[in-house]
Amino acid sequence: MTPRRVVRRIAASALIAVVLAFFAVPMLWLAGAPFDARPGLGLRWPDWTLANVRATLAHPYALTSLANSVLLCLVACAVTTSSAALAAYALSRVRLPGRDALLYLLLLLSSVVTGTAAMVPIFVLMLQLGLIDSRLGTALVLAGGLLPAAIFILKDFVDAVPRSYEESARVFGASAGQVLGHVVLPVARPGIAMVLVWSFVNAWGNFLLPFLLLRDVGRQPAAVLLRTLQDEGGSVNLAVIPVFSLLYSIPVVVLYVLVDKRYGFRFHGGIKS
Repeated sequence: MTPRRVVRRIAASALIAVVLAFFAVPMLWLAGAPFDARPGLGLRWPDWTLANVRATLAHPYALTSLANSVLLCLVACAVTTSSAALAAYALSRVRLPGRDALLYLLLLLSSVVTGTAAMVPIFVLMLQLGLIDSRLGTALVLAGGLLPAAIFILKDFVDAVPRSYEESARVFGASAGQVLGHVVLPVARPGIAMVLVWSFVNAWGNFLLPFLLLRDVGRQPAAVLLRTLQDEGGSVNLAVIPVFSLLYSIPVVVLYVLVDKRYGFRFHGGIKS
């Protein structure tokens, strides 16, 4: 082995070690700090205690905010996935003039008009509709922002479903709804699972929309409460934040494990050959 190749291997190994450390250190902190009697921002062996857990559970809004996050995500995921499935099937099977251009335009607009650029019109619209401090209204806004990309993702899976399956079902008298529910969607289940995970993660971690639309602290999700956890002196509450961060990460991890166990994240459309 030449010296140049040895240097390249050493450099590659060092780069991999740095990247692994970049991701491993926060995970190690999240595993140890919640049970440390003197939690800090550094990484060290904890002095084991459950006082931080008791303090977090005693917080008046900790568990409530997690329940609010679950409610927002469930509604947003249900609306996004169901609407995306119907729209993707229609765009896949119905030949409309300019269909592909419309699809790419929706995706482009959903990518460009996001974040702070859309906050003012969204806030004004929700204010005029009387939906400020409405968890249902906030969930619908979250779903509306996710829907264009979800349609774009799911359409590829629906395109891969053989049309002969639908034709066979219609020969036996199946209606359009039965064809969609019993033929197309079961075959496209990996795509639906992908959209579910993607929409849940995006809704779960969204801070800006709930922060603007939900003024009542008792209605705010965990993503908002996590940014505002402070002690009586106004400093960061390091006794509550580690435990709350651990609780906040559990639903996403559980969802990943469940979907990975079922599909292994080897998503594909259509039928295996």
